[in-house]
Amino acid sequence: MTMAHFAEINENNIVTRVLVVPDEQEHRGQDYLSNELNLGGTWIQCSYNTRNGIHILGGTPLRGNYPSRGHIYNSDLDAFILSKPENNPSFVLNETTYTWVPPIPMPELSVPEATLFWNEETLSWNEEVNS
Repeated sequence: MTMAHFAEINENNIVTRVLVVPDEQEHRGQDYLSNELNLGGTWIQCSYNTRNGIHILGGTPLRGNYPSRGHIYNSDLDAFILSKPENNPSFVLNETTYTWVPPIPMPELSVPEATLFWNEETLSWNEEVNS
């Protein structure tokens, strides 16, 4: 038996928990959880198999990412996303993958032994050669 997943969001659109409901209740998940189970709240359906805008089993992705506590529901995008990384305020939201990414794409390595890392102070990629 498969189950449908629903995320509860608070008044700030932050996910507080994710619960499953029987498939036969999927079409009325909000009513089922809020009223029939007396849980109250606002419930939004999500997909356990959706990650970074892709359904990992080849199906239709639903709402960007499978959320967990602390994810944010972005109603403009109708998607669940993580909070913007505090240590990377320059990152921008990729509205295809629903992930936070540096404002400049990662360049190619100059040598295979190198590692690239994002430098928030200079807003650039730095390359470090591993020895």
